[in-house]
Parts: sequence; structure tokens; C-alpha cells
Amino acid sequence: MHHLSSSSWMLRRFCCHATPSFSPPTAVLSTSAATLTPPKKKKLVFMGSPSVSASVLETLLDASSAADSLFEVAAIVTQPPSGRDRGRKVMPSPVAQHALDRGFPNDLIFTPVKANEEAFLSNFRALEPQLCITAAYGNILPTKFLQIPLLGTVNIHPSLLPLYRGAAPVQRALQDGVTETGVSLAFTVRALDAGPIIAYEKMKIDDHIKAPELLDLLFAQGSKLLLQELPSIFNGSAKTKAQEQDDSKATLAPKITQEESWLSFDNEALTLHNKVRAFAGWPGTRAKIVVIDEKNDKRSELDLKIITSRVYNDDDAQVSKDDDVAFKKGSMIIPCSGGTALEVLEVQLPGKKAVNAAAFWNGLRGQKVKKLGL
Repeated sequence: MHHLSSSSWMLRRFCCHATPSFSPPTAVLSTSAATLTPPKKKKLVFMGSPSVSASVLETLLDASSAADSLFEVAAIVTQPPSGRDRGRKVMPSPVAQHALDRGFPNDLIFTPVKANEEAFLSNFRALEPQLCITAAYGNILPTKFLQIPLLGTVNIHPSLLPLYRGAAPVQRALQDGVTETGVSLAFTVRALDAGPIIAYEKMKIDDHIKAPELLDLLFAQGSKLLLQELPSIFNGSAKTKAQEQDDSKATLAPKITQEESWLSFDNEALTLHNKVRAFAGWPGTRAKIVVIDEKNDKRSELDLKIITSRVYNDDDAQVSKDDDVAFKKGSMIIPCSGGTALEVLEVQLPGKKAVNAAAFWNGLRGQKVKKLGL
């Protein structure tokens, strides 16, 4: 994968001056230096909400603070504060919190419920922004908004567009079991993630990486790609070189729902393992099991969150043909469709901390476990 040796050099403007063949008087030098004024920095507005967006904002703020930077972050737009922790305490979005922690002016952090609110659009217009950058903002941008920045709006999208357009590109790609993904830099148009592509970077992935980790990697790569392309976006050449997407090859990555989190063991193990990786973070994956105390003939049904898994590949061991859950070499082995089995390494009971499978199994004290269908 292509790596950039530095993220700051790309933003620097180099000026070449002819070297005079004589040394003019010092007074002349100081007078001419006094008349030189640095070029005005372009006003960039950043839009993002979750913690992966905060990492992009960090990159932009650091780059903008360089003396020879081409731009300044003039404002930040993010989702309104929401109740995110268990006490439902209203908290700023991770982007807003990061901006405040960096000392960014509170009155330049906008939190409209929707980006088509007239009061917000009026404030946004008054800023006279040249460019808008979005990274997981989480709101549809109306035409009225898109017409305001002179150089347009550019989105960092964590997929190889036109694949996986939509709200959950990384999760849906992992759910499909892809071995290669990437990040795209594209102009934003009214249609969902359908704008011309300025640049992209591919990334090979293994079959164990989970969504939160992959999101971090792709947005970090996207930040580097953005810094590399900002000069071309500012001078207008990006518009010329940007490639139109082939809509016939587009796939969709719809938003994930809480209801999707259930695992059905009527599926093959690989399908379930990919879902565990894809839904890690939120909403997670859950399965129903039955714990049987044969001494007292008691049965209790449990909702078990599957945190970490892999496909069971021990050819020497017979996969249970019935619903029995086995415990082998520190893992729980759950039989699935087609003679396959899911090897579960880490689990979590409601209201408890995540534990490894061995700790969970030891806590059962010899009770039998069976899987349950949905």
C-alpha cells in the first residue's frame, strides 16, 4: 500500500526566486520584505461526528496550524449533542468534544439537526467558505448547502466507490467477507455517494479485522489522501481530473439496525464470523443459548453477546450433529449449517464485562449448553 512520508509537505507552497548576481543594500531588502504579504488562507469547513471523524479533524487542525498552510479551519459542523452513555447524559459529538479540547471557538461549532435549516444555512453562507470536507457527518446535504462552498464539498468515504455507497460501507464490506477494500475521496453531489472520484487508496485486509479497527485505518489513510490532494482541490485541477463513477457497478451499504444483531446458527460459520467482525462496536452480535443443569433438571435461556470468533477448522474433531455446544482448547464450539462450526473466543452476558470463553465455561460449573434457533 502506498504510504506518504509526510502529511505536511503536501500543503506547502513553494516559491522560486531568481538569485541576484549582486547584493543590494540592506535597506532595500528590508523595505521589499515589508511589502510582501502572505497569501490569504482558504476557508475550509469540516463536517463529521463520530470518533473516526475526530481523527480527520485532528489531522486538518495540525496541518492548518503550519505557517505555510494553504487553509484554515473556519468552522466545524457536527451532529447535535445526544444521550450516549448509560445515564443518558447529553454529550457533545466526539468531533465537537475534540474541537473544544483543542480550544476551537464554541461559536464556530454548528450542530444543526438537519443541514437544510435556514438559520444554519444563513450562518454557513456568511462564513464564505471555499471548501467543505465531510467525514462520516451522518446527515444528507441538500442542494442549497452544496451550492455555498466555492470549490465544492469533498467526502472521505471508506470504500472503493462506487462499491458500498451509503451509511455503513465498512460494516457491509466485512459482512460480505471482502479481502480488499479502501478509501475514496469524492466530490459530493445530491445523489448518495455518487460524485466524481478525485483519488482512492486500496487496502488488503485479513479475515480477523473488526469494523472499529478497519474504520480507524481507512479514515487515517483518507486523511493522508486528503492532504495530498488539497493543493489540486484548491487550484481547481481536481475538478478536471476527477473520474465519474460507473453507476452500473454501484452497490449499497444501508444503515445497520439493532434487529440485525441476532446470529442464526442455520447459517454457515463463515457467514456468522463475518457478521461478528462487521457488527463489532455497534450493535454487536447476539445469540440465544440454553444452559441445562442436569442435576436439578433446570433450563435457563441466555442472550449471549459474541465478541470474538473464528471459523472452526479442526479436522480431527467431529462437529456436533445436534445442538450441543462443546468446549475445546479454550474455545466454545457452536455447530452451524453445512457441517461447519463457529469457534467463539470471547463473550459477554448482559450487564457483565466481556470475558474469554474459558472464563465463561468455568462459570457454568459443568452445566450443559445447547444452542437455540431464532
